[in-house]
Amino acid sequence: MYLLDSNVWLERLLNTERADEVRRFLNTIPSDSMFITDLSFHSIGIILDKLNKRDLLLKFVHDMFIYGAVNLVQIIPMNTNIIVNFIEQYKLDFDDAYQYAAAEKYNLEIVSFDTDFVPKGCLWQLNGTRKKNSRAGIKPIATLIERV
Repeated sequence: MYLLDSNVWLERLLNTERADEVRRFLNTIPSDSMFITDLSFHSIGIILDKLNKRDLLLKFVHDMFIYGAVNLVQIIPMNTNIIVNFIEQYKLDFDDAYQYAAAEKYNLEIVSFDTDFVPKGCLWQLNGTRKKNSRAGIKPIATLIERV
């Protein structure tokens, strides 16, 4: 079960440099094994709106949530202390700490291009490097595709 960071979704949606890598990943993993936080979903909406790509936002919602089975997860306000603990413990900004807290709460592995997660553990990082950490291996996308 994988928590996809907003940068992974945006890479594919905006057809940027690593879009094919993300496409391969998305085609390999069943959509009901993919998770997104409410924070990432809203961030994607804000970014696509600012880029005047509202049609792309609607297509994303249709493909991932209506046609697909991507799961939307959240950290409720009463659990904000968990996010703050991750900010202080790992020196993360709010959005990264939120992702980390959601991954811990729902027992998910983070999939991200964000290097802030590397020393923290708890992810599959899409960066072409392989390292070890306390909870899961950090592997390139090709290895992740072979694993599942």
